[in-house]
This record gives sequence, C-alpha cells and structure tokens, in this order.
Amino acid sequence: MTYAELNLDVQIVSRLYYGQKQRTDFCCCCCCLHYKLFFPHNCGWVLCLKMTEQSTKIRIYKFVKIALLSLTFVLVVLLLVATVRTLSLDVNVGLQLARWEKTNNIAADISQQQREQLLTNFREAIRIPTVSFSETDQNTTALAEFSLLLERAFPTVFNSSLVKHDVVADYSHLFWVPGSDPALTPYMLLAHIDVVPAQESDGWEAPPFSAREINGFIYGRGTIDDKQSVMGILQALEYLLQKGYRPRRGFYIGLGHDEEVNGYAGAVNIVKVLKSQGVQLEFVLDEGLAVLDGIIKGLDGPAALIGISEKGQATVKLSVTTTPGHSSMPPRETSIGILAAAVTRLEDNPMPRLFGYGPERGTFEHLAHKFGLPLKFVMSNLWLFSPLLGRIMERKSDTNAFVRTTTAVTMFNSGVKINVIPPYAEAFVNLRIHSAQTVQEVLDLIQSTVADVRVKVELVTGFDPLPVSAYDDATFGFQIIKKTVLDMFPQLTVAPGVCVGNTDSRHYGDLTKNIYRFAPTWFKPGDPQRFHGVNERISIKNYEEMVTFYFRLFQNCDITKLPVPHSNEHEL
Repeated sequence: MTYAELNLDVQIVSRLYYGQKQRTDFCCCCCCLHYKLFFPHNCGWVLCLKMTEQSTKIRIYKFVKIALLSLTFVLVVLLLVATVRTLSLDVNVGLQLARWEKTNNIAADISQQQREQLLTNFREAIRIPTVSFSETDQNTTALAEFSLLLERAFPTVFNSSLVKHDVVADYSHLFWVPGSDPALTPYMLLAHIDVVPAQESDGWEAPPFSAREINGFIYGRGTIDDKQSVMGILQALEYLLQKGYRPRRGFYIGLGHDEEVNGYAGAVNIVKVLKSQGVQLEFVLDEGLAVLDGIIKGLDGPAALIGISEKGQATVKLSVTTTPGHSSMPPRETSIGILAAAVTRLEDNPMPRLFGYGPERGTFEHLAHKFGLPLKFVMSNLWLFSPLLGRIMERKSDTNAFVRTTTAVTMFNSGVKINVIPPYAEAFVNLRIHSAQTVQEVLDLIQSTVADVRVKVELVTGFDPLPVSAYDDATFGFQIIKKTVLDMFPQLTVAPGVCVGNTDSRHYGDLTKNIYRFAPTWFKPGDPQRFHGVNERISIKNYEEMVTFYFRLFQNCDITKLPVPHSNEHEL
C-alpha cells in the first residue's frame, strides 16, 4: 500500500467519523484505521460502532445497578429510622414520671346539697338569653340580668375581702385574687357570657333557653359555649373560698360579654385595664378545644387536646359591576354569572395542603403511641408521611380544616327586580387561615384563582394566625393544665392542638406569650356539630367535672416551679 492510498483511507475514515457525528476517542479512530487497512468496504468502522454501543450499554447497566443499590440503601435506612422512632416515641412521658412539689390541696368534696345548688345556678345561667347578634346588636337586658345572677349565685366571691371585682364596659367582669407570694407571676382564666342565636324551630329537642334535662343532659344554648366555663370557674372559686383557701400564686378571671362578635368591647377593654396596671401573666387559659372520645378514629381511648394556637381569619368581598338592562335582552354574561363563575373557581380550587407545616404535627406525635399499626407507624413519622396523611384528612370537612386554609362562601347578594339584569353582585367569603399562611398570601391566592379583572377582591376584615404557645416540659402553663387533666382523668392522652375557631384569648397577646385554649367538656361522635348548632347540651356529670377541674387547677397553679422531667426509663 502506497503512502497516497494510506492517506486516502485516513481521509475516508475522518469523513465517516464526522459525518456520523459519533463520539469516539483517538484509540477508536486508530481502530477504524486499522480495520480499514485490513477489511474492505468499511467493515472496520461498523465493528468500531458495535464495540462503542456495547461499551455504552455496560456503562448504563453499571449506572442503573449503582442507582438501585443506593436507593435500596436509602430505603432501608429510612425504614430503620422510622421503625426505631415508632417503637420509642412517647412525648407524653416527661413530667408524668417526675416528682411534683407537694402542696396541701383541699379535697374537692361536693355534698349532695352543693350538687343540687350548682346545677340550679347553671340552669339559671342557661335560661338567660345573652345573645349576641352583631357588634351593635346584643341583648343588653339579658346581660344585665346575668350580672345579677352571678352576684346571687356566688355570694362568697362577691363579698370576699380577698377578691377584687370590676365591671368592664358595662357587662364584662374582671376579678383579681392576689396570692400570698407576690414573687410568683399571676395567671388568668377566661370565659364568655354571650351566646349565638338559637331558634327552637331549627330542630331542637328542647327549647334552646329552657335548660331542660333529658336523659342526664342539660340542653340549651351556652351549655358548651361557654357558660359551662363561666359558671364552673366561679363555682370552684366559691367553694375554695368557703373552705378558707388563699392562693399562693395570684390570678385573674376575665368574663367577656361579646366574644361571639369579636370581643372588641369586652376582652379588648379588659386587656386595656390590665395593661394600664402593668400586668404581665404567666399564662392564659380560655375556651377552645376539649376532650375527644371516639372522635379520632383509630385512637385507643379518649384524648384531651389543649389549644396552643388559633387559625387566622379573613372575610373577603367579591363584587362585580356591569351595565343594567332588561331581562328580555340579556347579555352573554351578567354580573351574577360572572361572580358565580368566580365563586365556583374558588370552591373548585381549594387552598394548598399545608399539613405538617404548622403545629398540627405536634398533635399527632403526642397521640402516636395510642394508635395501632399501621397508623402508629405513620403518626410517629410525620416527617416522612405528612403529605400522605394530609391527602387522607382532606376528604372530610371536619379534618380538612386542619390541612389547609378553608374557604367558605357565606353570603351572596344581587338582584333588584325579577325582569331587570342586575348591575351589581357581591359575595362574601370567610376564610380560616392555616398557621403556615398569612392574610396577604391568602389574598394573593384568591386573586390568582379568580383571575378575572371584572371581579373586585376586597379584604373586609382579617388577622394572621395566632403565635404558637410553647408546650414543652419547661412550660409552666401547659404542664399545669395537663397535670390537672391527668389528675382527674388518668386514662386520657393529652396533646397540643390548633383551634379552627377564634376566642377572646387572641386579644391577650401583649400580656403573655403562653395562651392555651381548653375546657374539659367531653365530646363524643356527633357532639362537635352541636357547637353553634342545634341540641347543644352537656351531661350533668360533665358539668360537675368542670367545677372539679377548676377547683384543682387553682390549687395546682400554687406550685412555685415545675419538676425536672424524667425519662420513661426512670423509676417513680
């Protein structure tokens, strides 16, 4: 072979190489050249391609093998970590095994005569229709009557030289009971006197202001929201004072008269009084969550949820303005049609799932050890399963409220005459905002979902979710409430929770960072729907337990400090 022929072969190989745009290295080019010298018709080039393809397949196989092994290793590690956490997680142990400071507590012995009297007082409270219709429309006659009832039902409280009592904003009440140790920061118990409207025609088994007893239950508006706390707190204090009790730690009691319409007259003015006196509080306890018995499916036994935060709230108005006209010549779209489409988009596109991004994760971790498998495995490892649990919970309206910001279209107004195309339509949307969102973020999402410049979006009122109060072993308020619950009901599991509604306690944020929302009202399946609904009721036994709970809580708050928490490996 001459030099010219060899040079020609090199040129041919180069053209084949660059024409096919195959990525090879110099060795492959040499191979191609080598095979070209000995094999005619480009056979060497074909063989080179085959060898390259085989090498690529080997590299892909090795990559897939390594990837699968790595994935398997990660899954094994995750499974191991999740299993260990499932077997060991019990965040409730802590102070339950610790040695608590000894105090000379007064026994909560209630005689038969006292029992009859406390029920009589409670029934009288239910019979007074202290209804709040709006901020400017309240039954002030009933509120004044209720004030007289309090003085009559609790003479020791109102006549004690130890108790200071003030009427705030005409119908709210503020009590101060100083402690023997002024170095201890005082705390405060809250409840509210007013109730939402109720009509017997709505389907009540007994008139809503009758306090009628049916099968061991007292029926009436306010029995669980919130006169059971109003009367229970003062009844417990009445009994303690009669027994010569004087607290070591001072405390306040605040009874608002307009909580159902935002508390701007009652709670807000009580806070102003306290701030003017320079008061700071160890903790605040208000209404909110309760004892849930059979409500949480799969949970072994009842649970007491103590609210550590509240969802935020916003009221948004959507409105459309168009040109009016006669119904005989309707336009393609009317103000009602445009607004209805916007509302439909809001309902069809709910706010994003945020389960696990707020304090609701702590709820299920505290309850995890009381679930059976596989739920125990899931609840113990929400760091891994939050998205899955969120998808399951959003299927029902009562649990969906814990997953996201809820959207409820509550009012829709339009139309002036049957044959007139309305020039204006408006709808009001009430949103309960998840702890991981803000009012502004919710407004932005509404705007992008409506996506119609003809629809005006306005914020009427709103506030962000409340800060999350501490609930660890070093937090006095939470642990004292928890201890009192377990003293009375050792079979319960106690967990932090989030209130989907709002309470007067949200106005007290400047006085303390530790705000809790709980009353030991027992809810069984179907009972949550009685809240603001028909057939609101409480059992006689449960109301007596309410009195005993506050009787013990007052005394448990007299300890100076919490004990050092023990692990579950320590002996009593």
